[in-house]
Amino acid sequence: MDRRKALKNVAFLLGTAISSSTMGVLFENFGVYESEKNQVSFSATDEEILAEFADIIIPTTKSSLGAKAAGVGNFIPMMVRDCYPANLQQLFASGMKEMLAKCQKDFNKDFISLNAAERHKLMTDLTAEAIANGKKPSFFMITRDLTLLGYFSSEIGCTQAREYLPVPGRYDGNADYKPGQKAWAT
Repeated sequence: MDRRKALKNVAFLLGTAISSSTMGVLFENFGVYESEKNQVSFSATDEEILAEFADIIIPTTKSSLGAKAAGVGNFIPMMVRDCYPANLQQLFASGMKEMLAKCQKDFNKDFISLNAAERHKLMTDLTAEAIANGKKPSFFMITRDLTLLGYFSSEIGCTQAREYLPVPGRYDGNADYKPGQKAWAT
C-alpha cells in the first residue's frame, strides 16, 4: 500500500474530524504533478513552530504524548509540499506568515515566545477567523487537519491515544466467551 492510499484510509476513519478541503486534497483523483510539488520550502524553525502549534491542538496528557512528540511538526510540511496543489501550498505558506505577523502585532513576540495564555488567545482568534471564512481553506484549517491526520496515523496516536490490539494475533476458534462480553470485530 502506498503512502497516499494509507493516508486516505486514515482520513476516512477519522471521518468528519477533517475538513472538506483536506478531504478533497486526499480523495481527489487529480494527484499532484511533480512540477507542482515543493512550491514552498520550510526551514527547521518553521517545523519547530508547526510542532508547537500542533501541540496546542493535541497536547500531551497523562495517558498519551502530544502532537509534537508524534513528529507532526515534520509531517505537516512534508504533506503540504508533497500532496497539496501549488495554490494551497502558497495559501498555507502565506497564512503561516500572517499568523507569525499576528503574533508580533498582538503580543509583540514571536510565536515560540508566547506563553500558554497568549497561545490560547491566538488559537481562539484563528478559530474564529476560520469559522467566519466558512469552508474556504486556510492556514489554520489545513494545520488542524494535518495535525489530526499526522497524530492519529503515528505510532503514538495509534498506540497511546487509541485502544491498540496488534493484528494478526493467533486464531483460536475455541476461545472462551463470557456472558455479556462484546464480540470481536476482527
